[in-house]
Amino acid sequence: MIHTPLYSDEQIEEVRSRNDIVDVIGGYVHLQKKGSTYFGLCPFHNEKTPSFSVSPGKQMYYCFGCGAGGNVFTFLMQYENFTFGEAMRVLADRAGISLPEKEMTDAQRREADKRSTLLEINKEAAKYYYMLLRSPRGQRAHDYFAGRGLSEETMQKFGLGYSDQYSDDLYRYLRKKGYSDELLKESGLITIDEVRGGHDKFWNRAMFPIMDIHNRVIGFGGRVMGDGEPKYLNSPETMIFDKSRNLYGLHIARTTRKPQLLLCEGYMDVIALHQAGFDNAVASLGTSLTTGHANLLKRYTKEVYLTYDSDGAGVKAALRAIPILKEVGITTKVINMRPYKDPDEFIKALGAEGYQERIDQAENSFLFEIRMLEEQYDMKDPESKTAFFHEVAGRLVNFSEELERNNYMEAVAERYQIGFENLRKLVNQQAVQGGIVKQAPLKTGVNEKNKREDGMKQSQKLLLTWLIEDTGLFAKIKGLVSPKDFTEELYQRAAKEVFSQYEKTKSVNPAQIISLFPNEEDQKEIAALFNARIHKVETKADLEKVLKETIIRIKQNSIDEQTKNTNPADLTAMMELIEAKRQLETLEKLHISID
Repeated sequence: MIHTPLYSDEQIEEVRSRNDIVDVIGGYVHLQKKGSTYFGLCPFHNEKTPSFSVSPGKQMYYCFGCGAGGNVFTFLMQYENFTFGEAMRVLADRAGISLPEKEMTDAQRREADKRSTLLEINKEAAKYYYMLLRSPRGQRAHDYFAGRGLSEETMQKFGLGYSDQYSDDLYRYLRKKGYSDELLKESGLITIDEVRGGHDKFWNRAMFPIMDIHNRVIGFGGRVMGDGEPKYLNSPETMIFDKSRNLYGLHIARTTRKPQLLLCEGYMDVIALHQAGFDNAVASLGTSLTTGHANLLKRYTKEVYLTYDSDGAGVKAALRAIPILKEVGITTKVINMRPYKDPDEFIKALGAEGYQERIDQAENSFLFEIRMLEEQYDMKDPESKTAFFHEVAGRLVNFSEELERNNYMEAVAERYQIGFENLRKLVNQQAVQGGIVKQAPLKTGVNEKNKREDGMKQSQKLLLTWLIEDTGLFAKIKGLVSPKDFTEELYQRAAKEVFSQYEKTKSVNPAQIISLFPNEEDQKEIAALFNARIHKVETKADLEKVLKETIIRIKQNSIDEQTKNTNPADLTAMMELIEAKRQLETLEKLHISID
């Protein structure tokens, strides 16, 4: 099942049915009604002509462009990157439905209560810092932000603040709110010692609240006002703050419609990019990129553009980040900031249009690595140049797919003016030396069997769509077609649910069926099953002919599969096969009317 045992099928269906999909999706996508269906621009891929459909009758959405589809739960899970539990809670709150609380042990309840209180403390601190920035006491920090080109709207959007010059100011404020020394210490905002008592971790600093993806304040970054050290200070790790699993700005960037995320080094870079219209910028929190960061990014994008500082440290950081991102399957490119140091400085000089040009010109991460490698060799010296090409060949061997490897070899050969065949021989030599078995070349040509299989899949999709759109067909095909005639395993499971629902209620609820499938790819496929395009035909008679031909194709395919897998000695199976053939003969003589 898609859900955890915490929620019953009945509770899930109640939440789903009380949240009209058109209303929910209409809060994210501008929809226009065309006939009985609503259409809009797909939020999951870039398009200019609306192909994203939302059906109030089916309570489903489906994009005819990219294939994204599902019910109201699936939409929130895809758009907001929620887990099912998170989507369930959001939709239950929206509908005013109380959900059962998970049973917790005393220890688990104490831990949950402490986590909740720490989030409260961080929220109170953020509100206090925010207020101080806008008071006379915060003038210096306000001038700093304004001097960096930030508007009042941007300061508000990121909740920017100021920590007072008195080192126990926040401590006294939070104590008055009733929080204990023990909890304040665990929050990471306050240090408690015997000599000085309670004093603030942050004081006399411009403050950057750090939010998690649910818009909760989990920590802070602070930039000192004046010449103090360290220049930037971050919250220590706490029960609610893990630097290696959170990214600054992701609470906003996760809903961007841009095709990639921009990965920066600093808070100001992220804020400057957002202010310039690039709402897809994020940054790691005062630490190098980790596998935790990469896995978090993968939840929201398939492509990351590194926009690190252009100095030596920034280049090293990029070279460290590339393999980490590649390991989790993220495609990476590198934006060239030169002659400017960072995105903030670049945008001040050349503006958003100039930055967009650099995004468009971003360099493939492998070619960036090769270009940086080149700087370690004297390309005017034959021996050094040869060593460089040996190193490059060693890296090209790591591309296991022959087509991809050839494409990179062509790019390297063209850039460095080395013959493709010479480079290929060098790569093969490196492969042999490394003990790597050469892969067989990719096959070409059209596989006719696959074409036939694709046609049969389409026929099975078409019939399922027909059945949920015109439930009157069930009575007309009863005894002639059954779920077992759907030979694709996933399609057969869906067909069983469709037929079962009709038998019980004389209606079909496709949105409910989607909730029965746990895998996101399965949900997408089921949505496609229920949204097959029924080609326009001239007359009712032609449509009836197409429907009959579709049913006959499915039945014939089912008989072919049954024949292939039936043992002639199995009398029961042979009798079933004979009955199936008899049904096919009946079908061929039958007139199926569509009224």
